[in-house]
Amino acid sequence: MTVQTNLDDLDLDLIAALQQAPRAPVNVLAEALGSSPSTVGRRLQRLHDDRLVRVIGQVDWPLFSGAHPRHVWITTVPGRLQEVARALAERPETQFVAMTAGHADIYCVVLPAGRDHVRDLLTHEIPSVPGVVSTQSDLVLRPVIRADAWRLDRLPPDRLAALGSHRDDGEEGSGWAVPTPQEMAAVRLLHHNARTGSSEVARELGVSQSTAYRLIQSLLERRIVRPRVEVEPALLGMGLEAVVSLGVTPGAIADVAGLLGAHPSARYVSVVAGGASIIHHGVFRDEAALADFLSVDLARGSGVTDLRVSVVLDVLRRYWIRRDGVFLGDPRLPLPYGSEEGATG
Repeated sequence: MTVQTNLDDLDLDLIAALQQAPRAPVNVLAEALGSSPSTVGRRLQRLHDDRLVRVIGQVDWPLFSGAHPRHVWITTVPGRLQEVARALAERPETQFVAMTAGHADIYCVVLPAGRDHVRDLLTHEIPSVPGVVSTQSDLVLRPVIRADAWRLDRLPPDRLAALGSHRDDGEEGSGWAVPTPQEMAAVRLLHHNARTGSSEVARELGVSQSTAYRLIQSLLERRIVRPRVEVEPALLGMGLEAVVSLGVTPGAIADVAGLLGAHPSARYVSVVAGGASIIHHGVFRDEAALADFLSVDLARGSGVTDLRVSVVLDVLRRYWIRRDGVFLGDPRLPLPYGSEEGATG
């Protein structure tokens, strides 16, 4: 069966609405889009069945590990780039893997299983992958903006207002705490499908629907699970992806990080320690938009002392989800920190 990957206006509007309100009921989405619930429901199901869109639950790294993520840049033996990238994409601690041109051959983001795993992972396990020549890594000190905050700007204010209280305001939760085993089981269900309702959670966990509802609301309010739309940027007209490493004078790091975090291209911006001060992972419509970002937008931030750009050629894994062009694999969480059983997905 041939899958139609050209999205029309209703598809794009639906994705934009989901980015604002990932768990909104179909009838609410339909009202915001000026369409019927049956039409919106069919569109949503088609996008999911065709593996073009997933609404997943983002889970922050303290749930998996006591360590912070690392950005890793890898140089490979000529002719072995794809082999190395595929091998890295199979590793459980690898959140993001892309083949790139520019600063390195491969850019990836890894989350070590714990602080005691950092040294072995960075100095032995990754460098020992056949075909790897050299590696360099940057420690994430704090995220400025994450991928769940990047949204398609398509809907006018009245359409956004129609989403009402279902909109995700992006605010921090009421406090992070280690989930109970029952909560962890619900986390896995919500990670796989963040639109999962209390009736399905109740059925899967063998609890009452009221208990399931309280579980879901607690996880969402505490922001242990953050619903997010997974769709490849190329489907949304963003034909160019780039990772920009910036050296910044210490007194200017906060200002430059804020400037980058507010830029419409920003998918993931983090303050790091290593070869750079800030890493900006952005999506752009084309080369002209990237040129404007580098030569005009970045010029507004004083304190930048160094700039290295890696253009993404192909993404193999993004937020632990395998990619095949614009097609998405099933979400698979890594082994949760302190857990004895593997992730489902």
